[in-house]
Amino acid sequence: MSAIRLLVLGAVRQHGRAHGYQVRNDLEYWGAHEWSNAKPGSIYHALKQMAKQGLLLAHEIAPSTAGGPPRTEYEITERGIEEYLRLVREALTSYDQKMDMKSAAIGFMVDLPRGETTALLKERIRRIEEWRGSVTEHYVPEDGPERLGHIGEIMNLWIHTADAEAQWTRGLIERIEGGAYTFAGEGEPFVGVLAEDQENPYATGETHSGDAR
Repeated sequence: MSAIRLLVLGAVRQHGRAHGYQVRNDLEYWGAHEWSNAKPGSIYHALKQMAKQGLLLAHEIAPSTAGGPPRTEYEITERGIEEYLRLVREALTSYDQKMDMKSAAIGFMVDLPRGETTALLKERIRRIEEWRGSVTEHYVPEDGPERLGHIGEIMNLWIHTADAEAQWTRGLIERIEGGAYTFAGEGEPFVGVLAEDQENPYATGETHSGDAR
């Protein structure tokens, strides 16, 4: 799965309707350019591609009275919402996702109902434990990695990573079940996007030809 696809759909959905530079600005505000492939070129390419695929609706905006170039604003379609929520659900349950996909899914998990989110995270733990079990068929952590030579350190890393992921996920489930955060259908959602005239303290300042479109 592509994190940029999820990030762009999520940003457009939160705005309701946004031009490309707004989406880029939001992703930089979230720091996504640091932990994912959300660079300007990939953001603008994703917007155009998903418009062609029917996931976004492109609106041509007239040029400004000051003579600026016309912009294209994007709005998520019903198909786009379905794809967005599918990606969130899949990333929450899949243990073998890259960090960018997992991070994006956690950032958007509140767009799902609370009960569904905890169920997906519990399924995530089940898959982690299943994968851990497949490793321990060949490697016994209690015996230490040395028994398999330095290669044992690889499986030792896998086990420690799986255990840490499971522990973190259990803690997240506990916080959610304890009432943390505002999930779908519970009231006013958390606003994580910038207003059009709001300064972004985390903007990279890097210019791109797509910024004006």
